[in-house]
Amino acid sequence: MEIERSEISGAWVIKFPVFADDRGIFREWFKRDEIKSETGIDFEVRQANQSTSKLGVVRGIHYSLADMPQHKLVTCTSGRVLDFVVDIRPNSKTFRKSMSVELMPTNGTAVLIEHGLGHAFISLEEGSTISYLLTSNYAPNEEYAINPLDKELGIDWQNTNLTISDKDKLAFSIGEMLQIGKLPK
Repeated sequence: MEIERSEISGAWVIKFPVFADDRGIFREWFKRDEIKSETGIDFEVRQANQSTSKLGVVRGIHYSLADMPQHKLVTCTSGRVLDFVVDIRPNSKTFRKSMSVELMPTNGTAVLIEHGLGHAFISLEEGSTISYLLTSNYAPNEEYAINPLDKELGIDWQNTNLTISDKDKLAFSIGEMLQIGKLPK
């Protein structure tokens, strides 16, 4: 397992070995002790989520402002996605910047996202499934979204035929969320 810091503080790309044979593949995607040793995050899983998306589906940019910090570990278990971490912390040196990582089962890659960062992805294949481990439970009154097409963020979704939920399409821009005080402190 290799853990690499990304250009955005609080986001790491984790690469696990993939073992392939005539039956298929095997890989690990979570090692709590190694994550804590390398990142300082004691990743205690409180909830696990999974979503399956059609080709061109964009989910996000989502984040939580719940009292209990919500770190995420995200991997792709079928298909292929382009996963984005967006720095939405106004006091950060990389505020409004994003980074992306291609996730698929065969590359053994996962992304660790610290509390206070936004997360989004686009499905690059029909039926792409991603799995999340979370360090806190879903808190509906403290969950927020930023419009994934926000020009101020300039994210290249690498696709012109996007499917975006009404919730995400109608979400405020990062500038509007800053004005109303709904970004991480």
